[in-house]
Formats: sequence, structure tokens, C-alpha cells
Amino acid sequence: MNEFMNRTNGLLYGVLAGATMVIVCLAEDAKPQQVGWDDLKEEFEFEDPFAELSEEQLMDLGIIARVQSLEKRDGGSRVTDGMRKEAGDADAKLRKQGVDVDGLFAKRHEITELRKKKANATVKELDNQLISIPGFVLPLEYEGKKVTEFLLVPWVGACIHTPPPPPNQIVHITAKSPFSTKGMFEAVTVTGVMKLKEVTKSLYLVDGTSNINTSYTISGAEVRKYEKNP
Repeated sequence: MNEFMNRTNGLLYGVLAGATMVIVCLAEDAKPQQVGWDDLKEEFEFEDPFAELSEEQLMDLGIIARVQSLEKRDGGSRVTDGMRKEAGDADAKLRKQGVDVDGLFAKRHEITELRKKKANATVKELDNQLISIPGFVLPLEYEGKKVTEFLLVPWVGACIHTPPPPPNQIVHITAKSPFSTKGMFEAVTVTGVMKLKEVTKSLYLVDGTSNINTSYTISGAEVRKYEKNP
């Protein structure tokens, strides 16, 4: 009986050990999904009448909107006759070009909300996926002189020299190990498990602080210097 139990236990241990080895091998063989920045954008289409306008037409709309806003804010006390004439001329020019000025202003808030929704739209399939993505480092936190936390952005100058990208084009990264960097916007490749999580981070700049919104985050990420052909 004891011999039978010993053999049974030995067989059971062997099966468990084999299963453990298989799991370990599968984990070691797991390869991250190579992701580009366009892959972070969820398809969200809507009719945007402002997108059909030229830059000059948008500027004319801006002139009209500014005067209208001032008229409502303080009864027009700060609106000069020259400003009213400029807005009137812009309105007449747009109408002559066939632009539905009243219709555009009526849809302005609706379109603004739809644009925000598009900017925040995330790809649900990326949640909890092991991914690898290249980008540029915008440091947030340091340990000594090494970076521990940063924003990964798609282009140099993002959030500083240009307006910030939409939230679904910024990834909040917490590094697995502090790493050295030459400064802002060093090119790196980040590997880790992607999470769909909205995060707001304060970015300290020379001329003040800016709050940056992100839709994705990776904690415990491996960070290595970017290589074009690794």
C-alpha cells in the first residue's frame, strides 16, 4: 500500500512539475505585440463641418465668435466699433462664400464634445496586453539623476513646444528600473502590459505647470534605447 502511494505521489509530482515547466516556458516565449501610435486610436467617425473650412474661414469664424462672446460677457462694453465692423465684414464674407455661419455656431458645442470623445477613444483590445511601443521620453519623476516615471509621446516637442497630443496619444509610464537619459525627448522603446486607465499628470515647465491627460498607462515597464532595426 505504501509503495502504491509513493508511486502515485511521485507520478503526481511529476505531472505538476511538467505543467509548471510548460507554464514557465510559455511565459518566457511570450512576445510583446509591436504597437504604433495609430494603433492606439479607436475608430470614431462623425461629420465635422468645421473640418471642411479653410484656415482663413476658420479665422473669420474666430473673429465673429470673439466679438459675440464679449457682447454676452459684459454687455459689449469692451467691444469697439472697429471690432464690430471687423466681425460684420467677416460674417458677410463667409455668407457670400456659402458658409452657414448660424448653423456652424449652433453645432459648435456638439462638435466640441464629439472631438473630445474621439480624442479619448481607446482601443479596448489593448487592455492587459503585453505590448512594445517606441516614443519619446518626457520625464516626470527622478531617482537621483535617473528617470522613474515619464510620459511617452509620439513626437519631439509634444506638450512643450506644441499643444499636447490627445489623451489616446500619450502613455503614462512607470519604469521597472530607474534609467539614465540625456534629457527630454530621448527616443526609447517601452515594453510592458498596457492598461486602459485615465491619468492626469502635472508637467513642470520653465514657465509654469501644465496638466496632461493620458488614456493609457504601463507600470513596471522595461525601457531601452530606441534602435531602428533591433
